[in-house]
Amino acid sequence: MREITLAEGYALPRWRRPDALLYLMAAAMPISFATWSALLNNFVIETAGFTGREIGWLQSVREVPGFLAIGVIVLLWVLREQVLAVLALLLLGAATAVTAMFPHFGGMLFVTLLSSIGFHYFETVNQSLQLQWIDRKHAPQTIGRIVAIGSGASLAAYAVLVLTWKTFNLSYGFVYGVSGGATIVMALAAALLYPQFQAPEPQLKTFVLRRRYWLYYALQMMAGARRQIFVVFAAFMMVERFGFRVDEITALFLINYAANMLAAPWMGRAVGRWGERRALIVEYIGLTFVFLAYGGVYWFGWSATVAGALYVIDHLFFALAFSQKTYFQKIADPGDIAPTAAVAFTINHIAAVFLPAVLGYLWLVSPAAVFGLAAGMALVSLGLSLLIPRHPDKGYETIFARPRH
Repeated sequence: MREITLAEGYALPRWRRPDALLYLMAAAMPISFATWSALLNNFVIETAGFTGREIGWLQSVREVPGFLAIGVIVLLWVLREQVLAVLALLLLGAATAVTAMFPHFGGMLFVTLLSSIGFHYFETVNQSLQLQWIDRKHAPQTIGRIVAIGSGASLAAYAVLVLTWKTFNLSYGFVYGVSGGATIVMALAAALLYPQFQAPEPQLKTFVLRRRYWLYYALQMMAGARRQIFVVFAAFMMVERFGFRVDEITALFLINYAANMLAAPWMGRAVGRWGERRALIVEYIGLTFVFLAYGGVYWFGWSATVAGALYVIDHLFFALAFSQKTYFQKIADPGDIAPTAAVAFTINHIAAVFLPAVLGYLWLVSPAAVFGLAAGMALVSLGLSLLIPRHPDKGYETIFARPRH
């Protein structure tokens, strides 16, 4: 497709503008990833007899491409970011479509690795495109809408799954095939219906690691470590401890994403009004209490209803994490966005590569201890968020730097 500037892109019909492409890709990714996540725990427990040990290893393998997201910089030597985003979506869709063909430990490791390459490379490039294509003044609101659209796509996938899984006695193979195929179709639409948008600032295609971004890197590392505990073990707890069926765990996800779809635009406006510092403080205080309450499920024998409510509240707090994106947008050199997105994604996954496997063994001894560790990580993140200035800017990245006048 022909190449045009962002200014020319925003003069096109609304459905062909750069932000419309971001919305389309935001919907395409969760259809595969949300379906894969919803079925995963039941699929591996029922077909492969997974315990906490195997699910920990599987999730560690899934995070390896995230740790290697810095490889995006090499790919950008030969591919445009927009093209790479579409190719990554195609790989995610294709790997999801064939997941059920590998109902054993080795096969699941292989197909999960492929889908993870698609997911993590898409997310790396997508974050970069968002920060390049969206005006800084409207970034919190627009990114909030992108989060809401992603939640809406997940919501639709979950709703169909809840309504049809038991009614039509669907198979894992059919559901994985349809969801992966839908992502492939939407990725092809993104490739064929939109021109190539040229951002005004050319991106560096070299490794970028700047001292003044150290707080952003630290926040990314802690977020990656903490989030792994939620992603890997919170839903696994629902299946292992409370025996949730596919339609029941999907119904929980459905409620979860409905809440996010409604709350994300409001959160975007709130971040625009409060600033990133206050938003992240609220997120980390909330997550500390939620993770402690997860431990209470084991310590005090709380019910599945309490655990499910915690899961929804947990995910709502995580939605505020896009504050880190807008914080970086404010402090970054424009040409640093693409390479730093790759570096930050790698930093985000430093702990993610080994933490699930290690904690899988701790899970066998004390699941509550796993969630207690996550609460400690949230407290560390809270301490880091207090170092963000009220009005961050280039040259005023932390409270220790002097603001420019």
